[in-house]
Amino acid sequence: MTTILDYLKTVEDKRQERKVRHLMRDIIALVFFALLASADDWVSIEVFGKEHEAFLRGYLELPYGIPSHDTIERVFAIVSPESLQKFRSLWDEMLNSDEGERIRKLLAIDGKTQRGNGNANQKPNHILSAVDENGFCLGERLVGEKTNEITAIPELLNDLNIKGHIITTDAMGTQTEIVKMIRKKGADYVLALKGNQGSLHEDVKLFFEDSGLLSGCAYKKTVEKARGGIETREYWQTVDIGWLSQKKEWAGLGSIAMTRNTVVKNDKISTDTRYFISSLPLDIDDVARAIRGHWMVESHHWHLDVTFREDDNRTAEKQAAFNLNILKKLAIGVLKVFDTGKKNMSLRLKRFSIGTNPEKHIARILDL
Repeated sequence: MTTILDYLKTVEDKRQERKVRHLMRDIIALVFFALLASADDWVSIEVFGKEHEAFLRGYLELPYGIPSHDTIERVFAIVSPESLQKFRSLWDEMLNSDEGERIRKLLAIDGKTQRGNGNANQKPNHILSAVDENGFCLGERLVGEKTNEITAIPELLNDLNIKGHIITTDAMGTQTEIVKMIRKKGADYVLALKGNQGSLHEDVKLFFEDSGLLSGCAYKKTVEKARGGIETREYWQTVDIGWLSQKKEWAGLGSIAMTRNTVVKNDKISTDTRYFISSLPLDIDDVARAIRGHWMVESHHWHLDVTFREDDNRTAEKQAAFNLNILKKLAIGVLKVFDTGKKNMSLRLKRFSIGTNPEKHIARILDL
């Protein structure tokens, strides 16, 4: 772990050297440690540092002590996001070092708005993230105010090695040019359909509504307890798509799929049906795994809002808010694999536990 901390010494510091009192390496590491220990904003990060300064000096130089919260925020407004993304990737490589090669790893792409970053004078940051099935964020892009996810997804994909993986997105990402890029980079896709793809959604829907055709599809069903009720998930897939007039427009299109989720709770029944296009051959287990696995990115966003209270953070400076988002997602990945010694502990409780005794727990994290 000390090698990963040493990387922070290489991060470019654009501040005027003669005016610098607090090292950028120290500030980045301080923020990371504080996020693990339940600090959610710049003020609480400063408080954490001052309360545990003696311990932190075992890892950081801190020549002038703990910087003020204003200084911490100013530094995060100038540090390059690419530097923090590299810092996170080094952690990811270490945490996944014993995972080995996996066939068709899932990579879910979706966007989230930092609502606390917006005000009367500016739109809030909207960040597009790529999250794998283990809950690790592998990359993100800040979506420009005058653009949208459709233009940001290719930029994000271009930054990632996706060869051999399965890419999933919501319906906004279901675009012919995005599909071409996914296939060109050697990946497969399972993409959601809605009304923004012309008649494609309606054609696929009509196919699956024909019970005679539905009976010839590959099928999978799961039943489990969820959200206080019983949830039944059904999946259908077919490679019988020669009739699809738009087939040639979608690079590598090999199958279409449908999922129907039925929840029975308090004698009430709710049903949600969705449709997908995919480059995968006939393999209902792979398709079901991809469709179900896309929720991982939504779970990641939930942790940012609930576990790390991101929407309550009122940081107005866009790059500072973006950089804080990057380190929060690193903290999520670390918390997922960190064992506090108690079984089935939520990430929120893990943060609380670390915050009660950072000298013990952060030292253990650094020894991972």
